[in-house]
Amino acid sequence: MFGWVPGLQAISSYRREWLAKDIVAGVVLTTLLVPQGMAYAELAGLPPITGLYTSILCLAGYAVFGPSRILVLGPDSSLGPMIAATILPLIAANGDEKRAIALASMLALIVGAIMILASVAKLGFIADLISKPTMIGYMNGLALTILVGQLPKLFGFKIDAEGLIGEATAFVKGLANGEAVAAAATVGIAGIVLILVLQRWLPKVPAVLIMVVLAIASTTVFHLADHGVSLVGVLPKGFPPLTIPHIGLSDLGPLFAGAAGIVVVSLADTISTASAFAARTGQEINGNQEMIGIGAANLAAGLFQGFPVSTSGSRTAVAERSGAKTQLTGVVGAALIILMIVLVPDLFRNLPQPALAAVVITASLSLADIPGTVRLWRQRKVEFGLSIAAFLGVALLGVLPGIAIAVALSILNVFRRAWWPYDTELGRVEGLAGYHDVHSYPRAEHLPGLVIYRFDGPLFFANATTFRDEVRRMARADPPPTWILIAAEPMTDVDTTASDVLEELDEGLNAQGISLVFAGLKDPVRRKIERYGLTRTINPQHFFPTIESAVAAFRQETGADWAAAGQATTGETGAGSGRPHDVPASPPAG
Repeated sequence: MFGWVPGLQAISSYRREWLAKDIVAGVVLTTLLVPQGMAYAELAGLPPITGLYTSILCLAGYAVFGPSRILVLGPDSSLGPMIAATILPLIAANGDEKRAIALASMLALIVGAIMILASVAKLGFIADLISKPTMIGYMNGLALTILVGQLPKLFGFKIDAEGLIGEATAFVKGLANGEAVAAAATVGIAGIVLILVLQRWLPKVPAVLIMVVLAIASTTVFHLADHGVSLVGVLPKGFPPLTIPHIGLSDLGPLFAGAAGIVVVSLADTISTASAFAARTGQEINGNQEMIGIGAANLAAGLFQGFPVSTSGSRTAVAERSGAKTQLTGVVGAALIILMIVLVPDLFRNLPQPALAAVVITASLSLADIPGTVRLWRQRKVEFGLSIAAFLGVALLGVLPGIAIAVALSILNVFRRAWWPYDTELGRVEGLAGYHDVHSYPRAEHLPGLVIYRFDGPLFFANATTFRDEVRRMARADPPPTWILIAAEPMTDVDTTASDVLEELDEGLNAQGISLVFAGLKDPVRRKIERYGLTRTINPQHFFPTIESAVAAFRQETGADWAAAGQATTGETGAGSGRPHDVPASPPAG
């Protein structure tokens, strides 16, 4: 029972001295949960109150089923645009608030169900579907999309446009036409500056809370409502009832598509954040249990008019700095939010809407990773290109297509590495044991008549002809080699297509009087080659356990001695082939 419900284990092992710290941390956390929950609800195209409903239920759900001691879940800036992109096209032109809530709640239920089913199937590895470069690009695009989308609200007017370019163009036209409200822009810009300054110079101070309090005070002092500034108004009073969202069957397809993207982003974010904080507390991460915790949090939110949630690194950091020891911190936060909406629902009635836009914009800025992008440019141009492609996918095509592009690019990059693995010739270097890349050691010695060729990847259908063409190129050297020795230790697999190619290649080389020889093949790969029947054409005596033993056999057979240092025996391997030699699949031999 403890394994399935970690909350029970937390209760059984709870220490009395933790209580005061968890309560204090819960109070501090609430000051961040309320304004961010309301702001991210609006970012998702939903009423602010749904952000509070979501915060309450997801905190409670994760406290029971989540394995992390202090991880804080809730509405998230990275999921808001994905939720909006999923549900807004399904709503009528004028926007039906109740339908929007029903769709968002069903989306949360679908996300929760997918998470739990994936956990049972032990599919936690899907968090690895997005590589870091493509995630950086995706987040940069998301940050820009959120920023541009919030600018009209920050300046106190509305636009009717879709897409990053359309929204940016409409915003500029609105400014040019004088639609901006000076008081709203003042409140919003001042809010952004205040949050950024406090976060930079006083990181332990609750910057968002201070900004919200000052914004509410300015509404009263300067009568902002009379100057055209929109306010949040009185929130609905009371706790939401248990609600099964009613939607049409035609809505399920788009909702499942959106949920799939949300699952990947939410899981990747949660695993990375949980790992970072677990390292500080000495915990071990259980990816499948984390999926159950996230799934339970989403199911709980979806049954009480909430929307999909994810982990919040900033809110978790606040809880940790405030002394949180267990998930009781989140439970305290949920209880305080309930008290607020039941007893004082008008607490935030004078909060200016531009202040909420300021909260969202500052959160979007934290999503962007410009230094990481610059580092990619300096260190690896190929991955920088992947990052830019993911960025453009989000910025130009939208959030959901952007996440699909990010996943596809990550998978294609893996395939690309296997399709075009690094390959080279090897030679002997005086004073160094083993055999080494002639591109790294141009003065490496070689044995006349012997080419030592290393192909750093599995041999399969996509790269078998590339391997064949390279070996044939070496065989056309003048004078031709006697042996072409494959340093096969990096070759982790040979599939049936590659087997047929090897058979054809060996027969052609035999006709030229050239032997195809292998050294260092792993036992599982060697057994596959025998099962394919390749030893009918490749001499069984031409499989050696190491390069050294193969070289010794060649010297014994031919009497060759090491030649003076020089370039590769048959010219530079892969010259003109277009293969990306900046992507080694394994370290150079030796």
